[in-house]
Amino acid sequence: MKKIKLYIKIALGVFALGMLVFALMPNPVLVDIGRVERGDVLVSLDGEGKTKIRDIYVVYSPIEGRVTRIEREQGDSVAAGETVIANMRPADPRFIDSRTEIQAQADIQGAEAALGFEVAKLERAEAELEFAKAELERTKRLYDNGNVSIARLERAQLTLRLRETELNTAKSGMVVADSVLAAAKARLVQPSDNQGADSSTLVVRAPVSGKVLRLLHESEGVIPAGTPLVEVGNPEDLEIVIEMLSRDAVKVEAGDTALIKRWGGDEDILAQVRVVSPSGFTKISALGVEEQRVNVYLDFIDPIEKWRGLGDAFRVEASIIVDQSSDVLYVPISALFRYEENWNAFVVEDGIAIRREVEIGKMNDQMAEIKKGLDDGGEVIIHPGSNISDGVRVEQR
Repeated sequence: MKKIKLYIKIALGVFALGMLVFALMPNPVLVDIGRVERGDVLVSLDGEGKTKIRDIYVVYSPIEGRVTRIEREQGDSVAAGETVIANMRPADPRFIDSRTEIQAQADIQGAEAALGFEVAKLERAEAELEFAKAELERTKRLYDNGNVSIARLERAQLTLRLRETELNTAKSGMVVADSVLAAAKARLVQPSDNQGADSSTLVVRAPVSGKVLRLLHESEGVIPAGTPLVEVGNPEDLEIVIEMLSRDAVKVEAGDTALIKRWGGDEDILAQVRVVSPSGFTKISALGVEEQRVNVYLDFIDPIEKWRGLGDAFRVEASIIVDQSSDVLYVPISALFRYEENWNAFVVEDGIAIRREVEIGKMNDQMAEIKKGLDDGGEVIIHPGSNISDGVRVEQR
């Protein structure tokens, strides 16, 4: 009986001691735990940009004149050489003030006087030509009878040719004077006098097949030659222009694969770098800092059915893959930290945090390749804080 009581006291003592040890033992630290996984690690560079129709054609007015209202709307389909973009006709003359009208009337009077002078010259030239013809006939008869010399006959022939030339000159002068008079009268024409007089119309047609992208001039009015009317292009012939910092653009090469993200669709779009612009430009950032940027041009790889909703100048974001490692171990980059100038991570074994030195390879902004130090499927602590040290008990948060 005494032995039983002794055993009970010993058991109670051990239990009390265990409870004391358990009470004094620190609680496990709650942490986020991730796993070491195997897969592909992609190293990419991100940039923002927009889509762009590869070839945009601006239709300009070919002449100065009055353009009718453009009936086409944005998004309308057009056919090359068939679809009418606009109709143009010569502009009405300008209104003239009283002083200009007086000057024009004076010009008309002067032109009429000049025309009368040319008419008189023409009549005189015709009379002299008739006389020269008659004189030549008389001289020929006298020459045939031996009464005049050959020199006299040649002078009569020369005189006839000179009179014919003077007649042609007089006719030309009269045409010039008549044209000057018509021009002087035209300067007096008012818009109301010319309304409906000129029905000639110039038809401006679409230069290429596609759709109307923008209306640059819509209302009817008088416009100078070279005024832009509409922009026409093929929305299915899209490219992507991404702006990147010059220090990132030097790492990108033609042929690199890119993922188009946050464009509005449910899935990323696969694209490929066509060319990196050899010339950069300066741009002010949102913080007011000058940055040197470079345009990177990408072509779509995925079929148009996947990105048909995109149009010209739509905003997109791209991740250009500049390097990758396939079928390697990787952990979230937030599990790594520096310790004595080397990369380390805390692994979890039987609820205990153990610091391990690791060797890393490729790294992006989310994950890092593990070359040595961790095992496939092992558990690591994500975002280890200052309260985590080697040997500390931890528990999944």
